Amino acid sequence: MSSVVETVTELVTPILEKQNFELVEVEFVKEGKSWFLRVFIDKEGGIDIEECAFVSEQLSERLDSIEPDPIPQAYFLEVSSPGAERPLKKERDYEQAVGQYIHVSLYQSVDGEKQFEGTLKSVDADQLTLTVKIKTRVKEYTFERKNIAKARLAIQF
Repeated sequence: MSSVVETVTELVTPILEKQNFELVEVEFVKEGKSWFLRVFIDKEGGIDIEECAFVSEQLSERLDSIEPDPIPQAYFLEVSSPGAERPLKKERDYEQAVGQYIHVSLYQSVDGEKQFEGTLKSVDADQLTLTVKIKTRVKEYTFERKNIAKARLAIQF
């Protein structure tokens, strides 16, 4: 599956660069009996449905032109915006998220918890600091980056 992600990343990157779009993430997953190839793209000010359709058409043509087929099984291609809860993957994503409300999932628990939501206070190559509100008090947590399984923007209620 990682070779599919790598191949699609190589194919879609030039399409996106010509349009000044950003590749957020590529995933190839099986859900139920179906396979899904999902490509999440963005740009300054947000991406619209016509832009997603354009990228989908261009990528589909490139995938269809490769022999042998890099994805032999049937799949659904989805090109979309990462949405309001955009994943934080690249260093730039984390840097832009400083001061924003995020969700962090950890590999190993801290204070008996593996999931935290709070405001990203700071980030560097080794760790990030999150300000978390627990009922009426505020607590600051610093997590090792290597312990972070996933991170994304979150909507605060």
